[in-house]
Amino acid sequence: MTRAALGVVPLACALLLPAAAAGADSRADYMLHCQGCHGPAGAGMAGAVPSFRGQLGLFLGVEGGREYLVRVPGTSQSELSDARIAALLNWMLGEFSPAEVPAGAAPYTEEEVARVRRPPLVDVVEVRRRLVEAIASAPRKD
Repeated sequence: MTRAALGVVPLACALLLPAAAAGADSRADYMLHCQGCHGPAGAGMAGAVPSFRGQLGLFLGVEGGREYLVRVPGTSQSELSDARIAALLNWMLGEFSPAEVPAGAAPYTEEEVARVRRPPLVDVVEVRRRLVEAIASAPRKD
């Protein structure tokens, strides 16, 4: 390879990497940003990391639950853009908890994530505990 060609390869890589990252899909974002703790199937780890399976959509049915999903530190403090977070949350709801999403629930939007994302939750455990109590006491729609 010529010296000139060697200089072009790193430049081409530098130009292509941002484009590839911008086109990453939600499944890849989940794998890179969530799967490490919540696992490939969204099952979490009992007593340590909450499961998404059959649970995530329930948060949309109680006051504050929708915002909670955006404000948890793993979401709000990620380097993902607001648009990618919205897409990721929508993908996760459809992938792990579609039956629990309330009828008529609007998908997350970039604008909503931008408005709600900051500040991140400080006491995640307490907020989650209150939301889980609200979910448990909410009337069932069987």
